[in-house]
Parts: sequence; C-alpha cells; structure tokens
Amino acid sequence: MTELVLILISAIFVNNFVLARFLGICPFMGVSKKVETAVGMGMAVAFVMTVATVVTWFLHYFILQPLGIEYLQTIVFILVIAALVQLVEMVIQKVSPVLYQSLGIFLPLITTNCAVLGLAVLNIQKEYTFLEGVFFAIGAAAGFTLAMVLFAGLRERIDLCPVPRSFRGTAIAMVTAGLLSLAFMGFAGMVKG
Repeated sequence: MTELVLILISAIFVNNFVLARFLGICPFMGVSKKVETAVGMGMAVAFVMTVATVVTWFLHYFILQPLGIEYLQTIVFILVIAALVQLVEMVIQKVSPVLYQSLGIFLPLITTNCAVLGLAVLNIQKEYTFLEGVFFAIGAAAGFTLAMVLFAGLRERIDLCPVPRSFRGTAIAMVTAGLLSLAFMGFAGMVKG
C-alpha cells in the first residue's frame, strides 16, 4: 500500500507531467486563462488519461505482447486515445454546451496531447502492475489538473495587476509557468521516482 501512495504522490507533485516532464504544454498554455475552463479541461484530460491507461494496459499485456506485435503499440494507443476523446467530446457537448464552446479547438486536441500518450507509454515502460498503473494514472491526471487550475488562478490574478507593456500576454504567462515549475521542484526529494 505504501508503494501505491508513493506512486500517487510522486505523479502529482514530484514528477508532475506538465511542470516536471513538460508534457501537455499545449492545453496548459492555451486553456488556462480562466479557472472554470481550466477545471473543465483538467477533468476531461483526467478522464481520458485514466481510462486510456486502463485500456492500453490490457491491450498491451493481453493482445500486443502475446502476439509479439508490440511494435504497433504507439498506433494502437493513439487509436484508443482518439476514441476516448470522441466520447468525452460528445458527453461535454450534451452536458455542458458552454464548457464545450469555451474549450473550443483544445477539446479534440486532447487526442494529440502528449501527456496522455506519454502516460500510457511510461506505464508500460515502467512495467507497472495493473493497480500501480491505475494509481500512476490517477496521480498524473490529478497533477495535470492541479497545475492547470493553479496556473489559471495565477493568470486571472495577473490580469488584474499593472504589468509592464513588454511583459503582457505570453511573456508574463511564460514567466509565471516557469515560477510555478520552480515551486513544484521544491517537492523533489520528498519521494524518489
């Protein structure tokens, strides 16, 4: 049980997919201007990450590996992720049309979010058991959502501050992302991973 908690905490704070591994930067920068939108995107990506990890784990260990066709891993994983994103897109469009409009092009782009594919591939490379893989996926998804929401909150506050003209827009967003990444580096050493 301790090992599972360490995997979870490590994925959230120490090896955060956005701030430490630099995966999923596109939605991190693109959909983080408002906290509400960031929460919606974070939840959508978290769902896709977790379910994709479960499905890809079973596909790898029960189909690809026994048949000796592991070289198809990337293609199969991308197909699974694309199908899950289509499902999430349809659900959000029906349940919350406002959120669907605010996420815009970034919702279908979850398919190409390298954090989702990276998680599935890392899960196989680290040879996690099914339960370890699920905890790793939940931690990675929680870390992704946490980083998105924190960054969106900071950007909302910065919009209210008098920022010098040369730093407005992308420049101050990049500086803020760098400072947030440094803050998360403070967790290094808390858990080996």
